[in-house]
Amino acid sequence: MPLVNVKVIEGVFSATQKAEMVRKLTDAIVAVEGEHMRPLTLVVIEEIKSGDWGVAGQPVTAAEVKALASGGPG
Repeated sequence: MPLVNVKVIEGVFSATQKAEMVRKLTDAIVAVEGEHMRPLTLVVIEEIKSGDWGVAGQPVTAAEVKALASGGPG
């Protein structure tokens, strides 16, 4: 049983976006292993509290990620 564990910062992705991640990641596993793996493929999206995620020694917040995603300063 494939298990895909995705960690994201809480508040960055909508429920619709997370559902799309689950669908597309499942499709990726099926593309490699075959359709018989679809009912056995587990995708877990784990949200990490804003500020509890660090990059280059600095905490990262949801607001900073959203600003970067929209082309603004981090």
